[in-house]
Amino acid sequence: IQKELGQDGDDAADDLSQKIEKAGMPEDVKERALSELKRLEYQGPQSAEASVIRTYLEWLIELPWDKETEDNLDVNHVREVLDEDHYGLDDVKDRIVEYVAVRKLAGNKMRGAIINLNGPPGVGKTSIATSVARAIGREMVRLSLGGVRDEAEIRGHRRTYIGAIPGRIIRALRDAKTRNPVIVLDEIDKVGTDWRGDPSSALLEVLDPEQNHSFTDHYLEVPFDLSQVIFITTSNQLSTIPMPLLDRMESIQMLGYIEDEKVAIANKYLLRKQLEAHGIEEIEINFESEALSKLIRGYTREAGVRQLERNIGKIVRKLAVKIAGGEIGPFVVNESDIEEIMGPEKFTFGVAEDNDEVGVVTGLAVNAFGGDILPIEVSLSEGSGKITLTGSLGDVMRESAQAGLTYARANARLLDLEPGIFDKINVHIHVPDGATPKDGPSAGIGMAAAVISALTRRPVRKEVAMTGEITLRGKVLPIGGLKSKVIAAHRAGVSTVLIPKDNAKEIPELPERVREDLTLVPVSHLDEVLASALLEPAGQPIKLAEDGENRQDVIIPPVSIDGTNGIIHVSGD
Repeated sequence: IQKELGQDGDDAADDLSQKIEKAGMPEDVKERALSELKRLEYQGPQSAEASVIRTYLEWLIELPWDKETEDNLDVNHVREVLDEDHYGLDDVKDRIVEYVAVRKLAGNKMRGAIINLNGPPGVGKTSIATSVARAIGREMVRLSLGGVRDEAEIRGHRRTYIGAIPGRIIRALRDAKTRNPVIVLDEIDKVGTDWRGDPSSALLEVLDPEQNHSFTDHYLEVPFDLSQVIFITTSNQLSTIPMPLLDRMESIQMLGYIEDEKVAIANKYLLRKQLEAHGIEEIEINFESEALSKLIRGYTREAGVRQLERNIGKIVRKLAVKIAGGEIGPFVVNESDIEEIMGPEKFTFGVAEDNDEVGVVTGLAVNAFGGDILPIEVSLSEGSGKITLTGSLGDVMRESAQAGLTYARANARLLDLEPGIFDKINVHIHVPDGATPKDGPSAGIGMAAAVISALTRRPVRKEVAMTGEITLRGKVLPIGGLKSKVIAAHRAGVSTVLIPKDNAKEIPELPERVREDLTLVPVSHLDEVLASALLEPAGQPIKLAEDGENRQDVIIPPVSIDGTNGIIHVSGD
């Protein structure tokens, strides 16, 4: 009857049946598809159910059940491609080379890698993932998870809903047309949660090597093998990633670049990219190293190189105007050209103190731009034992200041101080710049050293910076972000950095130039910190004035401030 009426119901069913046979589905999935096809044949062509079943079958057919991309397992080739696209990032490159080597030996027995690249914006997390796919020869699909709040975005909608579709993972596999692509999950630390579900919990199955060989999408309702997929996730911070999800990933830190690395990146990649983008790649243009250093120090404040690339683009546009006006080059960009084109310097990084000063310690901190030095100032005045903490300090940093002061009070006699002095003076601890919020325990030894310096009148060596958490017993505990802090100290002109002894194992991971220029001193107790950082007293320690048998007044040695250069002179008498 359908043939006489000119309908092609049988032809459509036959066509779907042939596609199901050719799709390479596993047996259980194939049985499910044929069962749905039989249901489709029972439905009339105008039935609403028929279109739902047909769409479902088309999804099953389009998925790459048995289609794989053959990997390029030449270890040397993979390393060359990664080096060609990116400067540095040795941890990431080594991990990918290891994956390729093991894949070459183990074949399909090896599961796909699940790697998290964590670091500030602009350090190359997403672009290195693109290079990984190119190096191995796989397809790449990028999914941005920033702001995703619906669990169905990951697992799909059930077919009972109108307009239901599979989740992003299944859609990515369909787009890649291979079952072993590189899938980049960008901004995994910005996944949200609300009444529609928790997408980060849905990702647990996707990123778990023990479960993702049978990932089940709510729409498909049949398992799909994700075990051969390389998942690369990116994040700016680990604290917002749920611990069960973070536990399933191998996290690699990408903390940013030192100045030398930025200069090399600019010369090797960014300048060439900007010349091509502005159509003047044939013109010879040379940036002097001093000009690039000035551009990096004075006009960018970042861990990555995104702002640096924009600034190079601005300079290239100025040269493009000259070329369009008839000049043929070659052009050389020097330091004076940078200031003429970019204007006055926009940023200044912290630099080491000019003089050995009492009560002023150079601490180290990590921020969104990598790291910077953190001056800690302590001032004493006559009073009643009041403690003032300023500089937008968080609760943990305030506690570090209290711990440092308590250590000084508990060990007053060992420090040649009179215990009663603490009830007669006010202590003010300030950390510039005051408008920037600061928190964390790593300023503990810096605050303790600054307090003891102010009380004992022992100046702090200007070339010394320090970082470490302190306990009430004076023990120095390990801290995080050592690389960023040491790089900041190197940039500031410091020559010696005191670090916790437990962090000494991280020293080989620091850039070679930094290790050559700095003296890194591991310390385990505050006594070692004071011995390394403090000089001989510049005057008499603070003491109580004697009045017969009673000690009532406090004597703080007078200081005079030289208004011409800000040097504090401590009187010897």
